[in-house]
Amino acid sequence: MGGMNGERVLELRGIGKDFSARGRTVVALDKVDLRVSRGEFVCVVGASGSGKSTLLSLVAGLDSPTRGEITLDGQPVTGPGPDRGLVFQSASLYPWRSVERNVAFGLELLRLGKAERGRRVDWYLAETGLSGLRNSLPGQLSGGQRQRAAIARALVCEPEVLLLDEPSGALDVQTKEDMQLLIRQVWQDTGTTVVMVTHDVEEAVFLGQRVVVLACDPGRVAAELPVSLPAERDLASKRTPEFLELRAELEDQVRAQHYGTAFPS
Repeated sequence: MGGMNGERVLELRGIGKDFSARGRTVVALDKVDLRVSRGEFVCVVGASGSGKSTLLSLVAGLDSPTRGEITLDGQPVTGPGPDRGLVFQSASLYPWRSVERNVAFGLELLRLGKAERGRRVDWYLAETGLSGLRNSLPGQLSGGQRQRAAIARALVCEPEVLLLDEPSGALDVQTKEDMQLLIRQVWQDTGTTVVMVTHDVEEAVFLGQRVVVLACDPGRVAAELPVSLPAERDLASKRTPEFLELRAELEDQVRAQHYGTAFPS
């Protein structure tokens, strides 16, 4: 499993992002510093408007920061690349391609032999529980299955960092918990560095090794909370006193950033 050697893989230094809206400048993010080690699982939480998704799109290279620098293994991030895999809240699969061909899509851009492409697709379909659905079209899948296919597609290129933007946000409670177990299993099996944005505090504590809390107006790092739970976690872990204490502490942090106090009147 990852996160053992402490080597920095992703670094954000002094990140600021401004947008123009109706003739005025809106500062979405300001002075954000964040370091993520190789193999680490970091969750980013915050109220709506704290810039969580903006932060992820900057790391993905879909947008550029107004100020500051993002580096991956010391190299500046200047655009999208196969070293970063991104999964959105909506699975955004190609509806005319089978599950197998959706997963294989990213590999078409890499110089790999046919045998290696086939091996990778088979492995990630199996890892995400989709081997039996490889010939299905996205329209024949449930929401959870579509999201599994999106995760397999992002991972098949074996990126350095997997970026998850509320991947279980549109799922019902049962499917959401299945997705959380899958994400945790995939992370343990692959050792991929994961940065995940979520508004769900319980999810952040269950999945993350560390949780970063963003404040609003502008978005900035307000707190960081190490998750000192055992590495092996299952759904029963959510009912332990240690888990509930961490969740309450994190909820207070998020609420304090939103309302200025942990207990709004």
